[in-house]
Formats: sequence, C-alpha cells, structure tokens
Amino acid sequence: MADGEQLIPINIEDEMKTAYIDYSMSVIVSRALPDVRDGLKPVHRRVLFGMNELGVLSNRPHKKSARIVGEVLGKYHPHGDTSVYDAMVRMAQDWSMRYQLVDGQGNFGSVDGDSPAAMRYTEARMRKISEELLSDIDKETVDFSLNFDDTLEEPTVLPTRVPNLLVNGASGIAVGMATNMAPHNLTEVIEGVSAYIDNKEIDVEGLMEFIKAPDFPTGGTIYGYDGVREAYKTGRGRVVMRAKASFEEVNGKECIIVTEIPYQVNKADMIKKTADLVNDKKIEGISLIRDESDRNGMRIVYFMKKDAVPNVVLNTLYKHTALQSSFSVNNIALVKGRPQMLNLRDLVHHFVEHRHDVVTRRTQFLLRKAEERAHILEGLIIASDHIDEVIKIIRGSSNADEARAKLIERFELSEIQAKAIVEMRLRQLTGLEQDKLRSEYEDLMKTIEDLKDILGSEERRMQIIKDELLEIKEKYGDERRSVIEYAGGDLSMEDMIPNEQVVITISHAGYVKRTSLSEYKTQSRGGVGQKATTTRDEDFSEYLFVGTNHQYMLFFTQNGKCFWMRVFEIPEGTKASKGRAIQNLINIDPDDKLKAFICTQDLKDEDYVNSNYVLMATKKGQVKKTSLEQYSRPRTNGINAITIKEGDELLSATLTNGESEVMLALKSGKAIRFEESKTRPMGRNASGVRGITLGSNQDEVVGMITVNNPKEETVLVVSENGYGKRTFIDDPESGDPIYRTTNRGGKGVKTISITEKTGDLVSIKNVTDADDLMIIKKSGVAIRMSMQELRTMGRATQGVRLINLKDGDSIAAVAKIAIEDEEIDEEADNLENNQQTNNTDAAPQDDAPTNE
Repeated sequence: MADGEQLIPINIEDEMKTAYIDYSMSVIVSRALPDVRDGLKPVHRRVLFGMNELGVLSNRPHKKSARIVGEVLGKYHPHGDTSVYDAMVRMAQDWSMRYQLVDGQGNFGSVDGDSPAAMRYTEARMRKISEELLSDIDKETVDFSLNFDDTLEEPTVLPTRVPNLLVNGASGIAVGMATNMAPHNLTEVIEGVSAYIDNKEIDVEGLMEFIKAPDFPTGGTIYGYDGVREAYKTGRGRVVMRAKASFEEVNGKECIIVTEIPYQVNKADMIKKTADLVNDKKIEGISLIRDESDRNGMRIVYFMKKDAVPNVVLNTLYKHTALQSSFSVNNIALVKGRPQMLNLRDLVHHFVEHRHDVVTRRTQFLLRKAEERAHILEGLIIASDHIDEVIKIIRGSSNADEARAKLIERFELSEIQAKAIVEMRLRQLTGLEQDKLRSEYEDLMKTIEDLKDILGSEERRMQIIKDELLEIKEKYGDERRSVIEYAGGDLSMEDMIPNEQVVITISHAGYVKRTSLSEYKTQSRGGVGQKATTTRDEDFSEYLFVGTNHQYMLFFTQNGKCFWMRVFEIPEGTKASKGRAIQNLINIDPDDKLKAFICTQDLKDEDYVNSNYVLMATKKGQVKKTSLEQYSRPRTNGINAITIKEGDELLSATLTNGESEVMLALKSGKAIRFEESKTRPMGRNASGVRGITLGSNQDEVVGMITVNNPKEETVLVVSENGYGKRTFIDDPESGDPIYRTTNRGGKGVKTISITEKTGDLVSIKNVTDADDLMIIKKSGVAIRMSMQELRTMGRATQGVRLINLKDGDSIAAVAKIAIEDEEIDEEADNLENNQQTNNTDAAPQDDAPTNE
C-alpha cells in the first residue's frame, strides 16, 4: 500500500443497498418516468431539444436520422444510439403516438411489428406541434441544467403549450414501479383544461364531461366505461378495447371486416395466432383469413364457413384473440422530481400550474427586456435632443471610454445609455429616425404597463393560458378516433347476437340444431307438410321446441341429470340439416338420453330464481317440484335433478311460479288435474311423490302441462296416428270444470277416446286460439297449423285428423308456438317483435317426448 493510503472497511450489505437505491432513483427520475409538466422522459426531451438546436424545424428540409442521433448522443444523452433512435422512431409512428412529434421520411416500421430501417437510411424533422412544446424556450421560461460533461446546458422541462402527457400518454418500466398512461383527444383535453381554468373547484366527474375517455391512435372501440371512470378517479384502471368490425359479403361469402384494431396490438401476430386457433379447432366458423391492408388503410378479412353465424364468430374472436384487449392505466409521473400516482384532475392541475409558471417567467423576461430597451431609448432620446453638444463631446474625446465618461457626467446617463449613444450610427441623426425613437419608446411604455398588469393579475395570466390553449386546439384539434361504447362491459357472447326466435330440434339419435323460425311456413290443417330435417338411417326428429337466442336452456336426461346451456350456443342449421351431436356440446353419459328441457330468463337474478320452480314428471307417474335457484349454478358434468327409481325415467320438466295447476296424461287416454301446491318443494336429490296412478303395467305418462287460466286455456291432445282435439278445461260459460280438480295420485278421467284407428295418446298441450301447432312426423316431415282452425270438442271424443300419415309413419313430436298476429302468413316476421310475450309464456318450455 502506498504512503498516505488507507483501507476503510465497509459492510457489503450497506454498500449494495446504497448502490442499488442510487441506481433505482436514477432510473426512476432520469430514464423511465415522464415529467407531469411536459409529459416527456429525458430521452424524448433531449431528442426534441437537439433537433431544435440543430435547426431541423417543420419548415426546414429533413435531416438524416443518424445526424440527429449523433447530435443528441454527443451533447445530451450519453447512452446507446439505439435508445435515442428507438425513441425518435416511436415519436414518428402514427399508430404509436396520437399526435406525432417527429416527421419521419423513410421506413419507420409498421403496425405489423416490422423494424424501422437503420438510422443511416431514414430522415426526420420536427412536426409543427413539436415546436409548440419548445415555444418560448429562449425566454427563460424553464430551468436549464448542465449536460453530462458540464460543457452545455439542457432544459430540465419543456415550456409546452400542449398538454402532452394527456394527449400522447406514456409508458415505462422503472425499478419497483411502472407507468402506463393512455393517449387522449387534444380537443377534449383542451376543453377540459379550459373548464378547470374557469372553475378550479371542478371535480373528476366534471372534467369527464369534457375528457370523456382515452382516444387511441389506432381507433377501435372502448368497450365499457367502468374502467375509464376508475382510471380517471384513482389513476389506475383497465380500459377494454375492441377492434372495429363490420359484416360484408365478398364473392358470395359472409365476411367479417376489421378496419381498426386495439392500441399496441401487433397485427401480424394477431392474425397468425388467430389462424393457429382456427387450425386447432378452438375457433370454428372461419375458412380463411386475409390481410388486405394497404396504404389506404387497414382491412383484415375473415371469411365465414357456410353454416357459421358471423355474430357468434366475431364474439368468439373477441374472446380468444387480440381483437379485444385491455389497456391497464397506471398514471405515475414525476411531480417535482418524485413519482406520484395521479388522477385526471391532478394531471390537469399540474399542467395548468406549469403553464402558469411559464407564462409568469415569460412575462418577467419580456418585461425585463422591455425595460432594458426603454432605458436605452431614454438615453438615445436625450442624445437626439442635444445632438450638437453630444457630437462635440465625442469629437473632443481621445477615445470611446473618455467620451462615455463625459456623456455620463454631462447628461447624468447610465453606463449602458452612454455606450449606446457612442455606438449610435450617423443615420440615426436624421429627423425621421428621431421620430421613430420616440414612437418606439411610447409603444414600449404601453407594453411595460401591460406586462406589469399581467404580473399583477392571476386572472389575466389564466386567460392568456386559456387563449393559447384554444389557439392550439384550433390548429391541431381533430375528431375522436376511438368510439366509446358505454353499455359494454365484461365480454358477453350475446352482445352482438340478435335475440330472435328459433326452432330447436333434437333427433332420436341425439342430434341438435337451432333454425330461425322464419324458415317454417304455416300450412292448412290436413296438409302433407314440408321436409323439416334430414335424418340419418333409422333416426327421426324426436323433440321440437321454440325459444329465443338469449335464453338459458336446462337439459334434463332420462336418468335425472340436468345440464346448462345458452340457446345461441346450439349450432345453427337449416331445416334440412341434421344438426350436431349433443354429446359434443354437453357431457351426457353414453347410456343416458335427453328427455326434457326448459327455457329460463336470467339465472343470476335472485328474485327470479327464488320465485320460480322446476316441476318434473316421470313415466311412472312421479312428480317433483324444486326451486329454480337450485339449478342456477351449473357444472360442466351436470347436476342431479331428480333421483330416478329403477324401471322409471324422467319424462318432462316445466317452469312454474308455484301457483299453477298440473295436468298429467297417460298413454291410455286418461288425464288428471291437481293443484301444484299439493306438491311441496323438495331438494334436487329427492325422487318426488305420486302424481297419477297408472291404469296397467303397460301404461305410462306421455306428458305434463301447467294450467294458469282454466276458463280460457284448452287442452290439446294428439294421438300417434295423427288424431287430435281441443277441450276446455273449465266450461267458459258456466265455469263448471270439464276436467275436475282431484287430489294428487288419482287415476284421472278420460281425455280422448282411444281406438285402434287413433292409436295411443302421445302428447298433451295447453293452447289458445292465438297459438300455432307444429307437428313433426318420424319421417322428418313437419306441418304447422293454427289453433283457430281446430274447434273445441267434448272430453271423451276421439277428435279429428290433424295430419295425413303414410303407411307406417307416426307422430314424433308436438309443440305449440305462441303468436299474436292474426295474419298467419306474416307471423314469422311478427314473432321477432313479440319475443317478450313468448319469453314470459312458460307453457311452450316443456317438450313432451314420444312414446318409444
């Protein structure tokens, strides 16, 4: 060890702490976080200041990017050239910055994630709006500090007239903290700042009337407002963004056209990942994806398969791809050198404070310069009033210093005034020039008075700030790009699916489909019908049901299990298509079979699920009532709905309000009527109580209906050979019961006269004149008829022929359709407007199975 040197022991833990804190503070303050005043990080500020010093203004020719990077690197930013060039590139990208600060010429990258060309190939200059960020920087409006080698000065902040942090946002990762601030529309921000200037007490809600939501450079849709509101009030929030999509027909194919994508989404990556999901069968319904974007704008085309529903596919894309993404707002910026979380009002407040400081300092600078000039003018005017004597003094002096001293002594001038007189040119001795001096002096005195008034009045300073902002708005303000969808929220599949009525068909072999009701046409009673579905060998359409796309489906199997699904999740098919195997949609056991289903409204509505019940019936005559609330939490593998005894199976299920009457019909032609209240509510695992006593071992229940208005409703029964009839439940004139109310568990009364010609009873429905009947044969042919055409008959008659059957054919399923319009030919159109009526009518929700 050399003389005079000594070792100082230091705890390594303390040294590491100190070093790391120094490093982290350097990253926070001098690299990663923007200043709340000008919205810039040091590198961006240095790039703009360097370009300004280099003279690469918006009205000058472009300069090589390498020249600009070298200027910034060598004078102000002692880091890698990549950091400077990348920052400059981003300021030139119209998909990254809402209002670009650099005008780039050449390849500055693309929204597909392509890299920009090397800086030796590209050129750049400032944009006009950037000059507004540097406006008045030469008027001592901001503090300057020494650069890294103490040879030059650089600004610590820019005296920006543009609320840059709000309009362009910022993002950065520091040590232990990060920032992610959304861009906004300049017009809205300036209107919000102006409102704050007019009323300093305005709160965040008040500012949100002007600054409605972020405005992203790539446009798109802001889906839902809760995240925006949270971000504005607290400084943190999640803004959901969706692509802008529309539907078109291209070469006869349905297509989804995307013209705007969410902010910061890489288009090429998004398309590739979507294609992978399509190939892996995770997204269905897309046959081809084509990127048709060009210099005129973005255009991504998703070609649909024949049976695909564009609305459903689009919602699937929103759910699984970057067509919907979120922007996590985290408003952290440097306030007086310290990182701070800021809400909307804080951001506006700090910008206005900065502008106030800039205007004050600018006014002080202008006042000082004006007073200095006025002082010189006073000396020049004195000299012009005594010009002969001044000339004599100057001529009589041996040098300039002596002349200045004599002038100071003679006219009581200051050093500055005397110097100005000595340096005065001969042309200023003319009369015209002397008049100009006096005129300039008078104007200066008015200016000085005005500047002093500004410094003495905060109201005037605020008005100046506001006027300058309105000037910026006039120059650079534009229309909002991102549309706000206030009603949006968490992704909901039914958002873009029309709530139209559909026919749901389930075949004997377990194939399901939904078809638009408008595909079915009304036919007169006794017609042969039209082809309704294409079935596989020995398969036939067993269940037919009418519902709406947004309803919830509860599927019940013969073994007593319940499964849950939305109607729109059932694949759509035409009348002639066979549908999709139901095992692919819900996890039914191989030895189980779908037997009944009901359609409900919102299962998350507590009042709704607690005031409604599921009423079930089995083939052996058991009935059971359970609160709908017990079916509101579905599981993928299903839940137990009823315990089925050996030899029995679940037959039917319907939704009730607990105050209905129940009717059960037997294959032998008997029916029973009893009050629903006779059946107490039970748990899901109960097996129920006896509803009707069977006539023989071969007898079985074929259907169940609920009765709410016995004087108006009629019972429709249909036999397997196509005979049917309507009978009043209570006599509409006398009110006497035609089907008398008995206790639960009786043998019932005759509801149709069963003969060899009619065949066994297969279905029971409650109908009115406003209903339509839809019957489907095992051969797959459907017929639709109006109930007005079928007169009411006595309870014990055999009825009339409803549908013509060919040899060996028989009835497979029967359903009713509630309609309100008297024009039967136009009912398909009218039903779209009457969905609410059908939704509240629980009767069509139970589907009677056939006799197997």
